[in-house]
Amino acid sequence: MSRRTEHQTAGHVAVETDSRIDNAQGTDPVSAPDGPINSEGQPEAASTQAGSTEAANLKTERDQLLDRLARLQAEFDNSRKREQRERGEFRDYATANVIEHFLPVIDNFQLALKSGGSADQLRTGVELIVKQMEDILRNLNVQVVPTVGTQFDPRVHEALDSVERNDVPDHQVLDEVRRGYTLRDKMLRPALVRVAKNEEQKSA
Repeated sequence: MSRRTEHQTAGHVAVETDSRIDNAQGTDPVSAPDGPINSEGQPEAASTQAGSTEAANLKTERDQLLDRLARLQAEFDNSRKREQRERGEFRDYATANVIEHFLPVIDNFQLALKSGGSADQLRTGVELIVKQMEDILRNLNVQVVPTVGTQFDPRVHEALDSVERNDVPDHQVLDEVRRGYTLRDKMLRPALVRVAKNEEQKSA
């Protein structure tokens, strides 16, 4: 064999050997990715794109939550304002209902003041007006506190003074100075009364 043939053969073997080494190391220049690789083995460009997508999703979710919070706040404010308005309307309605009952009473007082009758006629007219007012209060569930002849009760009575009396039980109400009223179970005002003071009964 000539030297030229030996040289060509040796070169061919060297080329094949280098090719095998390159294939074993996985450095195929066609399949190798372009650009730097991150710690997860992915190209940094793809990792950056994924991070941008995640940030955009988080921003969208945040905006949706803020919008929902704003809507809930607006609904709460509207509900509170509506409740206040309805409460005011109910109070005005209740007040108007009570006033409407007493308008005829005022009319009768004005007629009594304009009348030219005697004192007895005026007194009779006032008594009728008082009875009319009592009927109205009764229709509104307002009750008069019992006084004269009952035992003094600090829950419904207020003692103006005491009078020494030995012919009636101690702490019995003798006189009513001012009427007291209750609305169902609620005290509107206590009755102002005078109370008996029986020293003989206390010492017995």
